[in-house]
Amino acid sequence: MILRRYGTAYHSVEPDFNSKAMNEIGFRRDGTLSIPVEEFEEGFERRDGGEITGKTEGPVQIEAEERLLAQLLADLRALEEQVPEGGYLVVESETGKDWPRLRSTQRTTVVGHANRLHFTWGVEPPLRAAVYAPRS
Repeated sequence: MILRRYGTAYHSVEPDFNSKAMNEIGFRRDGTLSIPVEEFEEGFERRDGGEITGKTEGPVQIEAEERLLAQLLADLRALEEQVPEGGYLVVESETGKDWPRLRSTQRTTVVGHANRLHFTWGVEPPLRAAVYAPRS
């Protein structure tokens, strides 16, 4: 299960990675679980963490962006699989401080006798997430 802090509690969330949204990397509260911050910090400890990042390229802008989002989601799910029994994956990136955004650059290439655009997408800063397990 993935948790994210909202105010004074950690809430269960589902990833909402959408290339058509203004903020492509998002999470929706699903209402399954809510734990007050104090209770969470007393009962769980950080075991492992990581930064999720990626880069894709392609001649079609939306396809390259969607491939990057799919790659990020797969990496997040892989990190979620490492969570021990009774633990949680916590999104540590904070809105307004270090929230990940997709960045793109484009360049013109010549294919045959025609100019074509080539798009490169990346994540900056990386999405930070950590595995928390019950204190022993």
